[in-house]
Amino acid sequence: MEGAEDQVKKERLVEARARNISHNVRCTECGSQSIEDSQADIAILLRKLIRDEIKAGKSDKEIYTKLEDDFGETVLYAPKFDMQTAALWLSPLIVAGAAGGLWAYKKHRQKTNVHIMALNLVRGIPLTPKEKETMLEVLTPPPGGTSSLSWWRRWLQQ
Repeated sequence: MEGAEDQVKKERLVEARARNISHNVRCTECGSQSIEDSQADIAILLRKLIRDEIKAGKSDKEIYTKLEDDFGETVLYAPKFDMQTAALWLSPLIVAGAAGGLWAYKKHRQKTNVHIMALNLVRGIPLTPKEKETMLEVLTPPPGGTSSLSWWRRWLQQ
């Protein structure tokens, strides 16, 4: 009885590992589905290959390496990080950093301009019409019925 239970546990373990690997491998025929979800002939063969490799005692990493060697790096949903894919992986961070830097620069510049205008007023230097408009815009409180997106509209108009 214990031998049969052990066999069932081993089969479940093989099945769980195979499903986990299959979810991370792209179907070479469909392209948009994992081999676990695809019913293409190549997907069925790859699922069988993965199960055979697991039964042969291979680790998950060895199986991924074999699939990558046989079908190329695009067969894996999570490409590895190296010099060729660095731009792909880092581009969201670069874009977010640039956007944040631009936003901070605009805020700093606006505050700096207001400070300079205030100093000029204290020194008795008259403001230009554009500076007067900016000071009034900054110092005048918004009316009570403004929408929550008014700050967004003001920021876009700058």
